[in-house]
Amino acid sequence: MAVKQKFSTFEALIAESDVPVLVDFYAAWCGPCQMMAGVLEEVNQQLKSRLRIVKIDTERYPELASHHHVYALPTLVLFKDGKPVDRMEGVLRSPELIQHLENLI
Repeated sequence: MAVKQKFSTFEALIAESDVPVLVDFYAAWCGPCQMMAGVLEEVNQQLKSRLRIVKIDTERYPELASHHHVYALPTLVLFKDGKPVDRMEGVLRSPELIQHLENLI
């Protein structure tokens, strides 16, 4: 699922996507974030043609986390047409997350 990708700016990555982008703001030391990795893998399996998942390490990119008001980890932010349209914090189960996202994308 996770593919390392180069991009000029975060905003360009979000704005230029042809599908909604779910951004997972996480940290390597965060236990709940590690639990979400499997959940996001299942989400990707179900919605991969309709959604792109991007992981942002808040330790490496603290300015992005601050700009998007990420105060709890993990935080998922759904972007459509370059704009944030939904935010979820904490660990979620894949069936609930998939259903929630399907209603938004």
